[in-house]
Amino acid sequence: MAQARAWQRMLSGRRLDLLDPTPMDIEIEDIAHGLAFVARWNGQTRGDYAYSVAEHSVLVEEIFRQLYPNEAVKWQLAALLHDAPEYVIGDMISPVKAAVGPSYGELDDRLTAAIHIRFGLPAKLPLAVKRRIKKADKVSAWLEATQIAGFSEEESNRFFGKMNPDLVGTLDIRLRPPLEAREAFTRRHAELMAAL
Repeated sequence: MAQARAWQRMLSGRRLDLLDPTPMDIEIEDIAHGLAFVARWNGQTRGDYAYSVAEHSVLVEEIFRQLYPNEAVKWQLAALLHDAPEYVIGDMISPVKAAVGPSYGELDDRLTAAIHIRFGLPAKLPLAVKRRIKKADKVSAWLEATQIAGFSEEESNRFFGKMNPDLVGTLDIRLRPPLEAREAFTRRHAELMAAL
């Protein structure tokens, strides 16, 4: 019996093995392109365009910099890439991840390690950095929930925590066509790589 195919051909021509991903098969253009076409919130958002994971990633990195202005550039890069594996596995909402079970986390961890190594980051982030990125991610989720996903502030506070009004009051969700979201993600990646 033939083994099921566990690799994906990327537009760059790379062949990414999902069971054993290698840094050599990771290209930022593939990540940016994939993330620009993956919708957050299962596409259940207001607006003329889906709110993409690429757009979300750019926002999380911006929030991370605001929350932690003295963090090293490499950790800013880690914040930008925090959801990078979703370029091939999609953005599953938390209830679906729970239903899939631990195999989802294992796949995400393998892809994350390969992506991190490809761009000069440690395969596993220090726990303190991971927590800071998660905090920025929660701020982004709160903003997305209240601005485009139909949640009240009370609901968002319950699910994502109460937010500092001085921070969230300065940030607006941007809905852009996939091409613009892809370009914004790629541009920020290039800026961070040049600053390393």
